[in-house]
Amino acid sequence: MNQWKNFSKGLIKENPVFILLLGMCPTLGVTSSAINGLGMGLATTFVLVMSNIVVSMVKNHIPDKVRIPSFIVIIAAFVTIVQMLMQAYVPALYKSLGLFIPLIVVNCIVLGRAEAFASKNTPLSSTIDGLGMGFGFSFALTLLGAVREILGSGKIFDLPIYSEDYVTLLFVLPPGAFIVLAYLISIINRTKKA
Repeated sequence: MNQWKNFSKGLIKENPVFILLLGMCPTLGVTSSAINGLGMGLATTFVLVMSNIVVSMVKNHIPDKVRIPSFIVIIAAFVTIVQMLMQAYVPALYKSLGLFIPLIVVNCIVLGRAEAFASKNTPLSSTIDGLGMGFGFSFALTLLGAVREILGSGKIFDLPIYSEDYVTLLFVLPPGAFIVLAYLISIINRTKKA
């Protein structure tokens, strides 16, 4: 039961983007649309869960002096798998996310969970923690991308909602990411206080 608390922490209480403010590079860089946010979130979730499992299984066999480099190698292996799968099966999304896919290797959420949680817990607990943090990250990126896409292009998941005559291009450009993220964080902080 305690393991499921870790799952809900990542979704709400310790959301990597809205509460902990981690992973800002992909958060601001790829969320010009909801599909980009969802794709990046799910790719990161896969890497997070799989690396957490492997780290928790091999933690006792890794010397302290090479712990972090070992974690990075494990994470890099799963990022390579994700990169190959996306390139083969969703090439348009792969092209859209571009350089941000290999940068998952150094995403502080993934490395932080490997170091702070997976290296100290069982594979099952680490899996649940990875799912919670990953789904929280995916939710945040998808929400941010959806809001930006609606305001900037009048669409969501490329489905038109209203006429392009009323869009504000600023929201699909880089400054729009900062503006929307700031408003979403302030709304979340306000609801937490209420």
